[in-house]
Amino acid sequence: MANGEQYDLAVLGSGPGGYVAAIRAAQLGQKVAIVEADMLGGVCLNWGCIPTKALLRNAEVVGLFRRAGDFGIACDGFRADFGEAVKRSRQIAGKFNKGVEFLMKKNSVRVHAGRGRLASPGEVQVLGDGGAVKETLRAARILLATGSRPKALPGLAPDGTRVLTSTEAMVLPQVPRSIAIVGAGAIGVEFADIFNAYGAEVTLVEMLPQVVPLEEAEVAQVLARSFGRRGIQVRTGTKVEKAKVAADGVRLHLGGEGAGELRAEVVLVAVGRTPNVEDLGLEACGVATGPGGFIAVNERFETAAPGVLAIGDVIGAPLLAHAASAEGIAAVEFAAGMDRPRVNPLRIPSVTYCHPQVASVGLTEAKAREAGRQVKVGKFPFQASGMAQAYGDAEGFVKVVADGEYGEVLGVHIVGYGAAELIGEAAVGMTLEASAEDLAHAVHAHPTLSEAMHEALLGAVGRALHL
Repeated sequence: MANGEQYDLAVLGSGPGGYVAAIRAAQLGQKVAIVEADMLGGVCLNWGCIPTKALLRNAEVVGLFRRAGDFGIACDGFRADFGEAVKRSRQIAGKFNKGVEFLMKKNSVRVHAGRGRLASPGEVQVLGDGGAVKETLRAARILLATGSRPKALPGLAPDGTRVLTSTEAMVLPQVPRSIAIVGAGAIGVEFADIFNAYGAEVTLVEMLPQVVPLEEAEVAQVLARSFGRRGIQVRTGTKVEKAKVAADGVRLHLGGEGAGELRAEVVLVAVGRTPNVEDLGLEACGVATGPGGFIAVNERFETAAPGVLAIGDVIGAPLLAHAASAEGIAAVEFAAGMDRPRVNPLRIPSVTYCHPQVASVGLTEAKAREAGRQVKVGKFPFQASGMAQAYGDAEGFVKVVADGEYGEVLGVHIVGYGAAELIGEAAVGMTLEASAEDLAHAVHAHPTLSEAMHEALLGAVGRALHL
């Protein structure tokens, strides 16, 4: 049935792309509806970004307790309760879920519970349990922000007991004795960090030549060495050829560099994500998809169907919450006729929150050279940072990749403590198109970790001071 209301914008999905886009549209004076099949905030807030970072913080604290002696502190009778860590992570996620609910009310965004499906370029069906149509919304524009879900591997179908996705892994009642993690991208290495801190025997299996495959090779080497020192086994260049799931665990038959049999109590499959496009009504409305099933859009996030926009994971890389938010704001502002810059993927930072943290923005050195750029590199190790030494966490480095002819900063790559916060400086500088010389003139407080960024920038222009 129709609810009799006409909206300026209907948003399908309330993740960090969808709900932020809804708020921005409301700020522009539009009447906005949002359709959500599960929980406000989407996967990121409820089952991804926020609760996993809470678990990683717990893992960091556990790690500090384990090496308390480094700081002259005796810690006898130490015990880490994974169940309590999970409870804390769920409480934090629940708090932010309520926060999104408040924001919807504050901005007069009408929330419709159910699964959204395109009925036409100007109509959205809201489906209830069993797929029955609860209501039909009419909107001048429709924004698809339905996100993604974990990709499955043949022979390793998730069962929630022996074969897990990230969703099941973050609410386990207790830590498994052993876990094999297939896929060493951001999700895989973050869970490796968490379970290792709580005493599990962890093995990372990655088909590509390095962990965190999208990052600088030097960065991956630092992370792999750090994991190795902590007892995490890393098998790169290795593929799962066959799997046998039994009542007492899983046996993986591996091929490649790490060939052999691997036994583990549980397996976490973290080999990427696939878009949520099934039964969205895309074909009937003329919305085109591309490789991997991701929705095709132009720079204004318009699909092939008039009045239908798409953002976030459902349109493909980068599959990042903050990218979805930026895309959602841009899509709404473009649709409102605003003159604004496009979202440049090379200016979107990426962060992996394991220990040591990994963060980057822009081109790697190899990609810059492949693009024919003259390259100058500045690199500064945290071993030479007074603040990193004071923190007792000095592994890793900051690397700046600059254009040798014009001085443009092409990329910044960080591995080490605080990388997630430090990368923001690089993202701002690159967005403003500042040169390495420009950024090197900025005065950084002493002592801080950010001085490592300053020194790397100085190195890129041939003026490193403390190395």
